[in-house]
Amino acid sequence: MASRFAPLVLAGLLITTATALAGAPASPELIIANQRFSPQELPLPPAIKVRLVIRNQDALPAEFESYDLSREIVVPGHSQVTVYLGPLPPGRYRFFNDFYQAAEGWVVVSALPAVPEGN
Repeated sequence: MASRFAPLVLAGLLITTATALAGAPASPELIIANQRFSPQELPLPPAIKVRLVIRNQDALPAEFESYDLSREIVVPGHSQVTVYLGPLPPGRYRFFNDFYQAAEGWVVVSALPAVPEGN
């Protein structure tokens, strides 16, 4: 009897999983190329933990460092690292490459839009 319902249960699980993954935001990416960060301003949502992928396209290592975010990690040449940020309140958070300090950028966390009263 249970084997008759197994395909239905499996189909339900697959649909639920696919729906949940479709609604999940993609991990933002920060690219290091020519000793520069791209984008220089990285928008992130407020009040949630975010998985940030940092890809170094250069042959030289780089360091993602931020006093504002309390993060420091070396990104070897032609590789990537993952950093978790947040949850963060709205604001601007500076980051830079400690090996080439002219390269800098900002994580920009904007406030959630206000919901009009009566809705």
